[in-house]
Amino acid sequence: MSVFTIEKLSYIFTDALSEVISKMAGFSFGIISSEENNTFDEITAVMSLNGKNHGMLFISANENAMRFICSYMTGIPREEITKDDIEDNLCELVNMTAGNAKLRTNNMEQSYSISSPFILKGDNMIIKTKKRINTISRTLGDGEIAVKLKVIFYT
Repeated sequence: MSVFTIEKLSYIFTDALSEVISKMAGFSFGIISSEENNTFDEITAVMSLNGKNHGMLFISANENAMRFICSYMTGIPREEITKDDIEDNLCELVNMTAGNAKLRTNNMEQSYSISSPFILKGDNMIIKTKKRINTISRTLGDGEIAVKLKVIFYT
């Protein structure tokens, strides 16, 4: 069984999101930034990760980026994408990213189960965490659009 480390999980979740966007939208995302960033974009989807080290998966993007991604995922023209479409597609990105990462962690001591995804709404949202939290924070994109990935694990 492979050992649980935040470094391994950072690659697993980053690769999972990149692979999901590649398969669902048909374009490649690379890492734009690995800096710790506690702020979120306008639309954020969340999923609970339950296991030996409980955690949360967050993916956020601005509306323009999500319109672009949704259009490629669904085939609907960007101008016809609704707020509901954006929220549904962002939840689907979280769901598929968590599922992809879950498959990649099945042989690690950190296997986990996932909850249903949900949307967080609000202005100027930021995460404030207590000590004993491990955080993975990445911004992925292709230069034109970007999404933020954050995974926190309680140790």
